Amino acid sequence: MESDCRIPMACLRPRVLALHALFWGLVSLRVFGAALLSEEKSAVTKSVTMPCWQLEEFVVATECTLCNAFQTKTEVACRQTGYVERINCTKSNKDELKSCRSATMEEHLFWKFEGAVLGLTVIFALVVVARQRSLDRQASEKVRRQIESI
Repeated sequence: MESDCRIPMACLRPRVLALHALFWGLVSLRVFGAALLSEEKSAVTKSVTMPCWQLEEFVVATECTLCNAFQTKTEVACRQTGYVERINCTKSNKDELKSCRSATMEEHLFWKFEGAVLGLTVIFALVVVARQRSLDRQASEKVRRQIESI
């Protein structure tokens, strides 16, 4: 009689089981070891590469303003949104630039989005009306043909 076991009996030998355990143990050790090493490295590099406003409290010295052409080319913070605010970190007492989103820029983007949605609404409404007229025409033509055939 055939067994319902899907694992071949050769895989259940102690030597094969020990090799599997050793292999998966090494794989998991490598994965978890790499994760631990990356956490240690990121903790060391975080304090070096991260701006002070991500690590400590800060005060906004200058509100969000539009970057000029020179700042846009030279400052990394200006490249992201085109607007920047000057901040002062409290613990380290550093002045840095931080990218920000302006209220006027947000309002402009909002109205562009609203205009696009309104335009798409009009276009799809016209498509629906045209399709409905086409279907009405086809239905009336079908009824006319049925009446003529009688």
